Amino acid sequence: MDPVLVSGMRPTGKLHIGHIFGTLSNWVNYQDKYNCYFIVVNWHALTTNYENTKDISSNVIEVLTDYLAFGLDPLKSTIYLQSMVEEVSVLHLILSMITPISWLERVPSFKDQIQQLGKNIATYGFLGYPVLMASDILIFNGKYVPVGQDQIPHLELAREIARRFNFLYGDTFVEPEPILTETPYIPGFDGRKMSKSYNNAIFIDESEEETEEKVKRYITDPQKIYKHSPGRPEICNVFTLHKAFKNSEIREIEQNCRSGKLGCVECKKKLSNLINSYLKPIREKRRDLQKDRNKLLEILIEGSKRAKKVAKEKIEEVNQKVNIGLLRGV
Repeated sequence: MDPVLVSGMRPTGKLHIGHIFGTLSNWVNYQDKYNCYFIVVNWHALTTNYENTKDISSNVIEVLTDYLAFGLDPLKSTIYLQSMVEEVSVLHLILSMITPISWLERVPSFKDQIQQLGKNIATYGFLGYPVLMASDILIFNGKYVPVGQDQIPHLELAREIARRFNFLYGDTFVEPEPILTETPYIPGFDGRKMSKSYNNAIFIDESEEETEEKVKRYITDPQKIYKHSPGRPEICNVFTLHKAFKNSEIREIEQNCRSGKLGCVECKKKLSNLINSYLKPIREKRRDLQKDRNKLLEILIEGSKRAKKVAKEKIEEVNQKVNIGLLRGV
């Protein structure tokens, strides 16, 4: 049996081009190497979106469609909906009983996200979401988890929780290991990191015209005032995206920007064409998939059934270890 790999995304909105690098593109390759569990983590969506949940269900379908359009294969991988595997929530509850609050408070993203998104997200659920993440991984004996460098503290916490449980109750969980993914910085059109939360993203399912309009809004080198002014591509968000999409003309673009031969308007047009060309086959596959909503639901239900079968066995083991399983002979 191949080692287990676990990863997922929150259905807090449609996926954007920032999700391509380090995530979707790598997931497709992992399918042939690992026993993969790819989750649509809708409980996690509540940690920052509990005040407005009306779009979560539709976003689940959007995220699933993106998974499939990029090449995730339900015959190779287990693709499932987090809330359809209730055993994960049971494990989350049990693990929360043994996880010190101090461990959760030291996770860097806790204070960072509160600062970015406001104190309304400073809830019990948001503080404890790393425990829920650990449950997602440990319940399937996840050996590998693909993460960026900024997510290492979350995975280390999952490892600590696994060690603590194993120490208290005996060997039960595999300690997950990171697969470090090189995820290039993908800026949004306002200059901050591209994020659904910041409303600065180019979404995968957008039209070519919408993509072009958003690229036009990108902030470039503020010192390149005129078309023929020399530019500094190393600080330009548009050039950053050219590199991320591995533009074959990258050296020419860099040289012409520095020399003043290439203006920002033309450079943005090149980027729009590059992004639209890359996404064209994916967008076409998305449209085909969306024609049969029942098929999409069937894929999600069948994947969730497979995941639930594995999770049920693990939660029965956990219940026995902590002596809260079915009482026998009493």
